[in-house]
Amino acid sequence: MKIKWTSVLQYLFFLGIGIFLVWWSLQQIPAEKWIEFKRSLSTANYWLMIPVFIILSLSHILRAIRWKILMKPMGFTPKLPNIFFSVMIGYLANLAVPRLGEVLKCTLLAKYEKVPADKLIGTILIERAFDVICLALVFLIAFICQYEIIGDYAHQLLNEVLVNKKWDFTSTKFYIFLMTIIIGIVLIRFLFNKLNHLSVVTAIKKILRGIWEGLKSIQQLQQKGLFILLSLSIWVLYIAGTWVGLLATSGTEQLGLPAALSALAFASIGMIVTPGGIGAYAFFLAKVLEKNGIPFELGFANGTLQWFAQFIIVLIVGFISLSLLPWYNKKNKNESSSSHIG
Repeated sequence: MKIKWTSVLQYLFFLGIGIFLVWWSLQQIPAEKWIEFKRSLSTANYWLMIPVFIILSLSHILRAIRWKILMKPMGFTPKLPNIFFSVMIGYLANLAVPRLGEVLKCTLLAKYEKVPADKLIGTILIERAFDVICLALVFLIAFICQYEIIGDYAHQLLNEVLVNKKWDFTSTKFYIFLMTIIIGIVLIRFLFNKLNHLSVVTAIKKILRGIWEGLKSIQQLQQKGLFILLSLSIWVLYIAGTWVGLLATSGTEQLGLPAALSALAFASIGMIVTPGGIGAYAFFLAKVLEKNGIPFELGFANGTLQWFAQFIIVLIVGFISLSLLPWYNKKNKNESSSSHIG
């Protein structure tokens, strides 16, 4: 198996950002405030991690059900346990290498349920698109509930990125970028037509057709209402998990649902920025809570606790799924063989 050094370097780069954010966040805590930071973690109500564990595990089960609904229009009805195990193993893999989990869960399901992996990739893209829509809704609701706080922090982030970094993004550069994409697409199509006889081109086309078929499954959904309900329910559970998480540490326990919405909205960006959200999740959550009047050290303590809870959930359930997946399928295979013999 060849090592893809670009993927390794990309992973190390984003991991480095995460570690830097952890270090930088800790540096922002004044020496005299370290006692409060440590006290917040030492006096936290860790029993509340049990309902958080249940809430987030339930959200993963709903993800598995939603994914099964997407496969049905293509004529595939894999067993729910196999889907759930694959989802959790995918999350586990993402802790090591970002986006590896998306490929791995498709590969695992293809192995145990004989579902073409290329078609599953299209369904993953649909899932991600709906997650982006749901995250945008969370931002919108948070913006309505906490207009000044969200507006102020969003303005601060944009100011730091666009002004302090002095990015020169003109309309001319935008049109050049757009033309480059168009020319690239035309060139790729031309090469595909000219080199259609090559096996590698045929293989790529087959993969692309599979992805496109997976994407089209959204048009043929027989349970569109249930799919939308599951998508919304997943994010409602995320909000509930964040809210319960805020109750766990002193100094944040008085915060309500609006603060939980704002915290989830920006902390979700942290999950995208670095592998598993290391450093970035707690940092963004602490910054939003700071706008809600919570000292940074207390917000960072809570963010660290919430991130660690999610990390542990994926670690525990992921490894359990890794063990149960082959056992479950071996058991089903033996039962099936016994029934045929009988």
